[in-house]
Amino acid sequence: MASAIWKLKAGVNMDETTASEVAKIACALKSLSVYTSMVCEEENAETQQLKQIVDDGLEAMGKIFEW
Repeated sequence: MASAIWKLKAGVNMDETTASEVAKIACALKSLSVYTSMVCEEENAETQQLKQIVDDGLEAMGKIFEW
């Protein structure tokens, strides 16, 4: 298991070291998501593009971990 807060989804096979590193990326993406949400109050094209990138990353992590 990657850590106490991350649980791999059924069928996802990953060694503990790799899962721990991927969990760090997932945590960073979650933090970036919160930041992006706050910045999105100033709607513009760059902000929307950043939000889409973050959302895509979170979607990918959602395929690996149960949140």
